[in-house]
Amino acid sequence: MTDIPTLPDANREWHLLSRPVGWPKPEDFALVEAPMPTPGEGQVLVKNLYVSVDPYMRGRMSAAKSYAAPYELGKVMHGGAVGEVVASNAEAVAVGDHVLHSLGWREYAAVDATKAVKVDPQAAPLSTYLGVLGMTGLTAYAGLLRTAAFKEGDVVFVSGAAGAVGSQVGQIAKLKGASRVIGSAGSDEKVKLLVEEYGFDAAFNYKAGPVSEQLRDAAPDGIDVYFDNVGGEHLQAAIGSLNQGGRIAVCGMISVYNNTEPAPGPNNLARLIQTRGRIEGFLVADHYDLQPQFVQEVGPWVASGALKYRETVVEGIENNLEAFLGVLRGDNTGKMIVKL
Repeated sequence: MTDIPTLPDANREWHLLSRPVGWPKPEDFALVEAPMPTPGEGQVLVKNLYVSVDPYMRGRMSAAKSYAAPYELGKVMHGGAVGEVVASNAEAVAVGDHVLHSLGWREYAAVDATKAVKVDPQAAPLSTYLGVLGMTGLTAYAGLLRTAAFKEGDVVFVSGAAGAVGSQVGQIAKLKGASRVIGSAGSDEKVKLLVEEYGFDAAFNYKAGPVSEQLRDAAPDGIDVYFDNVGGEHLQAAIGSLNQGGRIAVCGMISVYNNTEPAPGPNNLARLIQTRGRIEGFLVADHYDLQPQFVQEVGPWVASGALKYRETVVEGIENNLEAFLGVLRGDNTGKMIVKL
């Protein structure tokens, strides 16, 4: 094993103390000092440089059965991270390499080399491997092209369109030949961003009036694809505007994540009979076979500036929780990143 450099006496990491009821509260969490990890056989010690906070993490704070195991109480939480290898006990990964892995919410992590993906900081900024060229980017790509079966000429509606996933969905749809792309967001500033920077044909502030009315105004001839990040009123509005053969890809439903009682579902599902419409949920984990195709196609778009992205960067491990809560509030434009 390579010599371990001089490290801090303790490793700061975020623990889940209690399962949130409704909106997470600061007292549900604690930033603790833990022993510095030592890499075992086949492991590397990574100094995390950027960590990701994402809406799906709210579900893992619950004990309810889901597609990912709940976070354990009293233990460090997990999430995407990219960092520099400072010690290696694995032949395939060297000190100085930069890797993407899933042990975020902490300053240092002992990572199995087989679960660390090398990334090139010369090819793209390290933070992009958590966003536009990472999981959120692949989520947009797979959800639009595979789950929603997008085809050239489609009219596409995206909710949460100023977020990390939604902003890429809209841009990819335009680059692939959508006839019209509409987005919803939570502020006039974000609406302006969608149209002026991301190239959406229309956008609206969902707080300014009923979503169904604003969507009908923006898409008078209906929609062919709805990419759902929000659920609730947005989903009902999309069903109401769905054209024959329309497809809805359900990526997330952030509007109901903190509800303490089940939210009522759309009351217009019968329209799916009339439109022969389809609703399908998806998880990016089921579509990693698309990763090489995704990087090959989207990478050049990012490099050339054809596909634009924003990041909201919060500095310091001590602000990791506040950054996560900010995602739930919609404070971020584009991908929320914590820089350590």
